[in-house]
Amino acid sequence: MNIKRAKEEIKNCIQVYFMKDGHGEYMLPAIRQRPVLLMGPPGIGKTQIMEQIARECRVGLVSYTITHHTRQSAIGLPFIETREYGGAAHSVTEYTMSEIVAAIYQKMEDTGLKEGILFIDEINCVSETLAPMMLQFLQCKTFGNHRIPDGWLIVTAGNPPEYNKSVREFDIATLDRIKKIDVEADFSVWKEYALRTAVHPAVLAYLEARPDHFYRIETTADGRRFATPRGWEDLARFLEIYEKTGKKADRDVVIQYIEHPGIARDFAAYLELYEKYRADYRIERLLSGNPGEELINQLAGAPFDERFSVLSLILAHLNSHFRDVWKKEAFLELLFDSLKRFRTADGKGSPSDQARFLAKELSEKRGEKLKCGFIGRDEDYLMRDAQAKLEEYALLLDREHITAQDAAFERLKERFDEENGEFDRLSERTLGLLEHAFDLLEAAFGAGQEMTIFVTELNTNYYSVHFLKENICERYYQYNKTLLFEDQEDEIRERLKQMA
Repeated sequence: MNIKRAKEEIKNCIQVYFMKDGHGEYMLPAIRQRPVLLMGPPGIGKTQIMEQIARECRVGLVSYTITHHTRQSAIGLPFIETREYGGAAHSVTEYTMSEIVAAIYQKMEDTGLKEGILFIDEINCVSETLAPMMLQFLQCKTFGNHRIPDGWLIVTAGNPPEYNKSVREFDIATLDRIKKIDVEADFSVWKEYALRTAVHPAVLAYLEARPDHFYRIETTADGRRFATPRGWEDLARFLEIYEKTGKKADRDVVIQYIEHPGIARDFAAYLELYEKYRADYRIERLLSGNPGEELINQLAGAPFDERFSVLSLILAHLNSHFRDVWKKEAFLELLFDSLKRFRTADGKGSPSDQARFLAKELSEKRGEKLKCGFIGRDEDYLMRDAQAKLEEYALLLDREHITAQDAAFERLKERFDEENGEFDRLSERTLGLLEHAFDLLEAAFGAGQEMTIFVTELNTNYYSVHFLKENICERYYQYNKTLLFEDQEDEIRERLKQMA
């Protein structure tokens, strides 16, 4: 299965394993809560989805790469304890608590979360001395003498033997006690994630045209050559900042992330063309509503690769605006929730003090989410912006000497309405850009394949889908309806072929 389906399977495990009966006991006993083993090639996101799952399920997360551990750190250090058996004292060997088990208890102490995920990476690459201990861990859920606390799902990850020379095979007794999920690379799933996290458009456009370069591992006489989703994302994030410094990435930069000489060379050449198209076509002018007949004719007569690249630039430009609208809306929702509480404040302290209290409260809530790992960068920034705005409101009330609660609320409502007006104008500008994009595509390509690609991409992008739910664009619905009809028609034809 792909990594998206694997993520859903683990979330389902959490829901089932953590369900309790009327006596507060887990309905599925701990002995029946099988650990999950994600088996798949490196770099496809096995580790990355753990943070997403923990955040979405609101549970703790403790992660370890087992190859970084010695036997002592994994199972604890021995010490001598005196015990009495049959009336006689005996010296026995005990062990200090495993560093890994201790980390779980520390997470519980720090966050108050009693349930979570223990993620152990590279589970099948342990050293000779750790191998028996890891089998015991999978079969009995213990490190040394210490059990994993109830309410903690064990998830492990490993690479198949063809990707790692130090891999150890699990025996049948171990495999019969775990849930093994084989995970494969899937560009369509990664693309969905990449669009939502605003991965560099050149990387997306390149992989859209050459999906076979998304994931490749080859063994040659000169060694391993590979391109992985992890490498593509890291390269994309680097390019975002690299370009802001005025630098251009060549093959020597690309191959630091995409360690496949042929693919690195091909992407470097594509990136150069992509930058040329960005300079030649000037997306702001294309979407200005008046691009000029010369530019339209140039685009209409361009080779398909060039048209596709320009289309990617247009989509990336629109997506940045769709994302801005989404962020502004999320910011306003946070601010609105605080202002509702301001309106019903109990009157203790001045209105400006109450605004500062709400800002402090939002800061503390953000801190708790950060400590538990329940917040990503976007939400973190939104909460910080809302906190700063509340502090700004407090200064406004002080500066204007507003001490009456009703008057203070009305003044802050005015400021909030101004923010809301900015949101409306941002939405209108974005809708205007979308309309100009349809104008351009109709003028250059009519209802051809470029329009099909354009509307299909709007349908698969999280931010554009969210925007189009709230903002009416007649041509989007028109073309979308036509595409849906054509898809249904193709499906009917395929069924008829099968019946013939």
